Amino acid sequence: MIQAPKPGSIIVADWHRCKDSKEYFSKILHKKNRKIFGLLESPVMPPHVPVDTVHYKIFLSGKSGVGKSALAAHLAGLKVPGTHYETTGIETTVVYWPAKLKESGRVLFFRFQLWDCGENALRRFDHLLPSCKEKVDAVLFLFSFTDRTSFDDLANQIAKWNESSGSPVVTLVVGTKFDLFMHCDVSEKDVRGFQETWQLPVFRMGCSEDDDRLDLTAPLFNSLAESLWHQDCIIAGHQV
Repeated sequence: MIQAPKPGSIIVADWHRCKDSKEYFSKILHKKNRKIFGLLESPVMPPHVPVDTVHYKIFLSGKSGVGKSALAAHLAGLKVPGTHYETTGIETTVVYWPAKLKESGRVLFFRFQLWDCGENALRRFDHLLPSCKEKVDAVLFLFSFTDRTSFDDLANQIAKWNESSGSPVVTLVVGTKFDLFMHCDVSEKDVRGFQETWQLPVFRMGCSEDDDRLDLTAPLFNSLAESLWHQDCIIAGHQV
């Protein structure tokens, strides 16, 4: 596992709030809501604004019911279903995120293809997990703040992934349903203890429709982009 870079050391933090980012973010937004991109669609910039797109495959890992499909929908600006259903196979969601490199000032569109597969489907069909792991660049380990067992299972999930993964991948942890504090089974003390033990960042996401606001999703997107770009530079042997 490649050690994550210090936040804000590679990508300009909070660039989505800067004036010079508006032209780029306007290509992924429509009336302040996220544009929906299909597998073959991408943001289109004017010819005088050169921008490269980098592609990454992200696998969402977690037990049934933690909110993998809901997280993918939130990040893509899709409507989250009101009732939970088990993902029957593999579902993929495309999300674009513009980011500015701190040292060079170069702007990149990060294309994240989120892979979500139901826990029961993974158990029933042996070929699904290898398909999800093939050429994967990052894995998001999910737990729910309302489900203590999903948090306690994180260590087992991460250990199993590290044992079976042959190539380095970016690893982040996301706690879902953070806004349901009345039903919270995982404390901030628990989260701090996990972070100290595993040296992994933990991001908190709610289940409200308002969670599509850029300020709420930017920390996760920026950390993914920064860690993935850093990983690519390390693998390529370049100085970051």
